[in-house]
Amino acid sequence: MAILLNIETATKNCSVGLAKDGETVALREIATQNFSHAEKLHVFIEELFLESNLKLQDLDAIAVSQGPGSYTGLRIGVSAAKGLCYALSVPLISVDTLEVIARKITVENGIIVPMIDARRMEVFSAFFDTNFNKIRETQAEIIDATSYGEFSETLHLIGDGAMKFKAVLTDAKFKYYPEIEFPSAIEMAKISYHKYQNNQFEDVAYFEPFYLKDFVMLTKK
Repeated sequence: MAILLNIETATKNCSVGLAKDGETVALREIATQNFSHAEKLHVFIEELFLESNLKLQDLDAIAVSQGPGSYTGLRIGVSAAKGLCYALSVPLISVDTLEVIARKITVENGIIVPMIDARRMEVFSAFFDTNFNKIRETQAEIIDATSYGEFSETLHLIGDGAMKFKAVLTDAKFKYYPEIEFPSAIEMAKISYHKYQNNQFEDVAYFEPFYLKDFVMLTKK
């Protein structure tokens, strides 16, 4: 049996799960406007182990959402994951944040387009088929009324970046799911377990999150 800790902090959702053989057995998560990752992450981890009667030493690996997403959120999650990997001498697994969102929906046809809000009219997005295979690489793109005009199939737009385009992308081929906003450690479980089985591990010393865009610090005038 493989026991994995899944850490998802790439968006406003601070989500942590314990999984056995790819199935989540304990979960803690909270989504707030002001990001509570620094305050909640380690508390959640401690609570998970108390609830499950497991110890940190029982872990076989630790998985972390690699991005794209919030610069600060990713730094907090990756720092925590790397620190635990060092301390416990267990491997580190990285998981594509957009795939985690994509796996929150099940459809029979069309293209799944997870979108993470990147402010204004920009999103981080990728395309996945109905089996969650990535068919277009991750991009930071500005959306307007002409976006995705070359596609005739149904486009399932999900994630916290999707709903702000409902008044812009109005063709019937666009389907919106307002209930699907953020990635969760629940959907990380199967991905990380598959990578664990195939020894797809990161170099703990050199691994960095996938920011996609350079960090820009905003200061009040």
